[in-house]
Amino acid sequence: MNTGKVETWIANGIATIEFFHPQSNSLPGVLLHNLATEIENGGKNEEAKVIVIKSIGEKTFCAGASFDELISITDFETGKKFFSGFAAVINAMRKAPKFVIARVQGKTVGGGVGIASAADYTLATEAASIKLSELNVGIGPFVVGPAVERKVGTSAFAALAINASEWYSAQWAKEKGMYVNIYTTVQELDKAVEELATKLSQSNPEAMMMLKKVFWEGTENWDTLLHERAEMSGELVLSKFTRDFIEKFKQGAR
Repeated sequence: MNTGKVETWIANGIATIEFFHPQSNSLPGVLLHNLATEIENGGKNEEAKVIVIKSIGEKTFCAGASFDELISITDFETGKKFFSGFAAVINAMRKAPKFVIARVQGKTVGGGVGIASAADYTLATEAASIKLSELNVGIGPFVVGPAVERKVGTSAFAALAINASEWYSAQWAKEKGMYVNIYTTVQELDKAVEELATKLSQSNPEAMMMLKKVFWEGTENWDTLLHERAEMSGELVLSKFTRDFIEKFKQGAR
């Protein structure tokens, strides 16, 4: 549990993929790899007709990149590999031949915003505010950027990326198209997710697969694009600005 976990179970045609990390559901490299693998497996499993991605707890859906792992990066290859983990998750969601529903029960940052954006249908609570904080660290939301921009448009993505210290409300995210709907309580959210997933589990798999292809037309280059973006982040994480920021963070944590 100290290093987090990713678990999958399939029931009534619904593959539920749940992740957890004790540090506000942040995502270190191992969890990113496991999450991408479970999404790929869910897409291949004939018992699963639809995929639901969720996390444990109520306050935070996902805190994004694991800062402990981020501060340990000292070379380009390690940085590229770490950020490629986010690329793998987004591409797995994109290429899964089934609809992916994201259940966002609380605040989400960075890579978590990427997951919420890469899902085909995202439902959230009123507490599920979002933030792209990467520029504060000196990096920028390069890997998740294509998914976020595709979902909310260039103007809204630019606002998130530039004002990196600002929390944007769940209502704002709904108005921009990231969230389809928002709910007052987690219980209401869970009911809505279950009802939608159940309906989809009883729909024509071939029709849903074809619709998914239509929805994602024009993203065929993302296998290459997102890994190129991971290289950009892997380079910037070694910059003087970012190293100085990390050093200040270390001193403040002591």
